[in-house]
Amino acid sequence: MKLARLSSIALFAVSALAGPKLTFEERTEIVRGLMAEFATVKVALPRSKKPLAVTPAGKYEKEQWAEAMQQNGPAGRVGDLVQITRVIIENDRIVLEINDGMRGKRRWYHNVQVGTGAGTSPIARDQSTSAPGGTTIALVFEGPVPPKKAAELKKMLQPVLDFEKHSATELYTETLPKEVQEAIKANKVLVGMDREMVLLAKGRPENKLRENKDGVETEDWIYGKAPGTITFVTFEGNKVIRVKEMYAGVQ
Repeated sequence: MKLARLSSIALFAVSALAGPKLTFEERTEIVRGLMAEFATVKVALPRSKKPLAVTPAGKYEKEQWAEAMQQNGPAGRVGDLVQITRVIIENDRIVLEINDGMRGKRRWYHNVQVGTGAGTSPIARDQSTSAPGGTTIALVFEGPVPPKKAAELKKMLQPVLDFEKHSATELYTETLPKEVQEAIKANKVLVGMDREMVLLAKGRPENKLRENKDGVETEDWIYGKAPGTITFVTFEGNKVIRVKEMYAGVQ
């Protein structure tokens, strides 16, 4: 009798822990709301055979992701556009296949450019180095998957994938140190910036000048015209080593 009572208590505990299951309508809403959706990558996204876990608070194991990145390479860099190609609802998680998972190849939109007139730019921030494949992400809950709307699930994934209509440039800029962000907003160049940061701050230079001195090759990006202030941004490799401004009058 005592054993039967203990068994009943155990069964009740398991049932309570399991919680209510999602209805067919709730499952359908989640799948329809996530399937084929596009998102912009907000953190370096590695390829992985095992689903990369993300909590409802948007937390993830950075060491695990770094290890997967080292082993399998990238599935997406910050600013890359990806697509959810499969949605699987399991007991305590929602598994999202990104760009067809490990089977995925380079997506068609890595070659698409958008813009008006002569000014166009690729949807992916740098199509020449866009990731060639996909991966899998799992939104993992402490208990059974709750009856959440797809929009709520997207917010949970926001630290990793941005489903809003932000530009890739905006997302990339958000990852930079605060002083670099402020310099870019003020259209200024700092020593230590790379070429991409300088392009964001000043745009393309009017002229470029290369020099090889004592085996060290440098390149000057020259902004401005006379009469007025001319800015010389000197690169060694991909880093700014010197910024010099001078006023040039009319000769």
